[in-house]
Amino acid sequence: MHMADALLSPAVGLAMDVVSAAAVGAAARLIKKDEFSEKKIPIMGVAGAMVFAAQMINFTIPGTGSSGHIGGGILLAGLIGGGPAFLSMAAILIIQCLFFADGGLLALGCNIFNMGVIPCLVVYPLVFKPIFRRGGYRRLAAASVSSSVLALALGAFCVVLQTLLSGVTALPFGAFSALMLPIHLVIGVVEGIVTAAVLCFVYKMRPEIIGSAASGARLGGVSTKNVIVLLAALAVVVGGALSLFASANPDGLEWAVGKTVSATLGENAELEAQGDVYENVASIQERTAVMPDYAFASDPENAAGTPVAGLVGAGITFALAGAAGFVISKVKKGKRAAANG
Repeated sequence: MHMADALLSPAVGLAMDVVSAAAVGAAARLIKKDEFSEKKIPIMGVAGAMVFAAQMINFTIPGTGSSGHIGGGILLAGLIGGGPAFLSMAAILIIQCLFFADGGLLALGCNIFNMGVIPCLVVYPLVFKPIFRRGGYRRLAAASVSSSVLALALGAFCVVLQTLLSGVTALPFGAFSALMLPIHLVIGVVEGIVTAAVLCFVYKMRPEIIGSAASGARLGGVSTKNVIVLLAALAVVVGGALSLFASANPDGLEWAVGKTVSATLGENAELEAQGDVYENVASIQERTAVMPDYAFASDPENAAGTPVAGLVGAGITFALAGAAGFVISKVKKGKRAAANG
């Protein structure tokens, strides 16, 4: 559900950049001291890498000609807590945008809001945590599915609102909503099942990790080695192998945009953005994207490009998310030491 620049006006795109940047700053400040303990930072890195890889796996939605992929916000939040998950999602989306040209640069703020703020900072604390409060597999599964469906539906609706505010007349509110919401409800159900499966498996291995994410408490003496190895293995297998089998159908957003534009402007019509702002941001993205569309820039048809992009992207995400957690942890410890000294 990565928005392209053509879906937005410069004013809306820039406004959402400000909103998302403010959300990143607020999340970093409000994270509890124990949410970035030494045991949680590696989990943050490998979980972010796993979600990056998982987003590359588009699954076909039968009978529609479209596909979907998980967003991963609820999955991340279930593993590491809402605030750290949001920072990881922001890192993932920035990497996808700059290095792989997945999602527009002007639309980056919208994508961070729709796929990060909504699941991690809104749905997770307001829906997931209350359902899971008493613990247990059934409550964890119910929290995972309901939260994933709601988060994706709200994110899809925000896309519609953002295009409406942008004045994209080729995407009228009613017609666009009628396509966006049902297709993303289906995608949300699949994401919920995947999220429930992963979180329940981790819960079976180390229930303290899921409980600590929800409470923000320190993990203490709990060993996280096996969970870290599991998440790292999933990132490698999904990004380096399963990505080869991803559906070639357009994802739910591309499909809904295509259908709506065709109905509004005529068959085979395309939505294009014109103007200096769009040209400038596209030029910047072209220079930063080392593997556009998850392929080798010099040889886009080479099938090896996809798994290489998956492994490289997962590695960069691991490093960036882990580094962010480490830096924030050090800053908070420094402030506590100064306050106590």
